[in-house]
Amino acid sequence: MNIDSYYSTRKNVFERIQDSSTATKLLMSLMMACFTGIMAQIIIPLPWTPVPITGQTFAALSCGLFLGRKYGCLSQILYVALGVAFIPWFGGMTGGVEILLGSTGGYFIGLIIASYFVGLISERYAEARNFKKMAVTIGIANFALIYIPGLAGLALFLALQGTPVGIVELLMMGLIPFIIGDIVKILAAASLSKVFLPKD
Repeated sequence: MNIDSYYSTRKNVFERIQDSSTATKLLMSLMMACFTGIMAQIIIPLPWTPVPITGQTFAALSCGLFLGRKYGCLSQILYVALGVAFIPWFGGMTGGVEILLGSTGGYFIGLIIASYFVGLISERYAEARNFKKMAVTIGIANFALIYIPGLAGLALFLALQGTPVGIVELLMMGLIPFIIGDIVKILAAASLSKVFLPKD
């Protein structure tokens, strides 16, 4: 396959996804929700925090890239809703409303918001699908749109448990240990955008 054929194929596949029927997009959203559930089982627990490192962030950010704001966001809504309802596919094969109300509940909300934001940029700005611009976009989604509600939820959870913490301790529990891993996931998702998404 020469470079022109590669560019043409990449554009045709992307347009077919964008132009597919509502039923097909709903199915793809469900498939990406399943992918998020699978990636959530990649877990690195940390002894000083109830929040583990997982692969679900990478999945959530990738959903927006390929499905756009509406259906990328829907995939994460399905992931959270089905996990709360009856599918134990949160980290460590867990599920139920108690997980959503626990220490990681805010991060689940962040996944939904972040997938919408990445999908919005991916849909509307073809020039933003290159590596550098998408890395910045995904970085904003990751460190602002996921961590702000995530840290707020963690702080609330700890306060309700009778163990409120200061801002430095909160960041040590819910942000700082994850920065290096998140940078790797951001660069990996940006690489997907560079390789698989058309730039025009």
